Amino acid sequence: MIVTGGASGIGIETTAALAAAGASVVIAARRLKAAEEVAADIRIRTVNPGISVRQLDLADLRSVGHFVDNWEGPIHALVNNAGIMALPDLQRSPPGWEMQFATNFLGHFALTLGLRRSLAQAQGARVVSVSSSGSLFGPVFWDDPHFRFIPYDPLLAYAQSKTACTLLSVGIKDQWAEDGIVSNALNPGAIATNLQRHTGGLRTPEHLRKTPEEGAATSVLLAASPLVNVTNGRYFENCVEAPVVPGRPQSVLEGVAAYALDAVNAQRLWEMGLGLLGKCK
Repeated sequence: MIVTGGASGIGIETTAALAAAGASVVIAARRLKAAEEVAADIRIRTVNPGISVRQLDLADLRSVGHFVDNWEGPIHALVNNAGIMALPDLQRSPPGWEMQFATNFLGHFALTLGLRRSLAQAQGARVVSVSSSGSLFGPVFWDDPHFRFIPYDPLLAYAQSKTACTLLSVGIKDQWAEDGIVSNALNPGAIATNLQRHTGGLRTPEHLRKTPEEGAATSVLLAASPLVNVTNGRYFENCVEAPVVPGRPQSVLEGVAAYALDAVNAQRLWEMGLGLLGKCK
């Protein structure tokens, strides 16, 4: 199994839980030294020597390509966990893409596409995409996803990227059914991690917050539980399928917007992603 961003936040606990269940897990991370330290700790915690580290920078397509080109063998689960949140100023990746969209969605899209053959080899692989309740703040901005005309807003950019993560799962369901690959997205909940370093910290009331272990639980369920081995193209939170809501809740941010599960939107995003990646070749 592969966990992107497996060396920080809920990625650590996702990796540890999968390792404790006996999986061989690759932590895909930007900072190798820090990831190696996390891997060493998880090996001790879980008595599982099968934890390794590979470098991956999702904002750099060369790094994604290197990761893909050097992968051999089947993959039983790919957990697209890594992400950035609410960058205060507009930043762009080398091709000129808005950085949150580039990292949270396009990098994972390129990675998942590149690993399709290895996922198919597993004959029942799962792709898990970590989305967010932040997706309730906005859809994909089809005509201007990179904020060349829309005034940049950190939360709107984050919302778009996380809506795209959910649509990726719908797209995989529709595009790769013949490969035996299932894919689902999830909201891990409110967990205090370094993800909120640009927001001034977690603002969710304490009684609604989760520990990193609790936040990782839904990712682990979707990556490994036999209860969901044929569930496909859905959105989960709190280890159950989330309801579709007609509008953003004003109190507790729960549920998923219809636009994030729409098959037409998923197809449109898939084609957009292919077009953007094609221009970088």
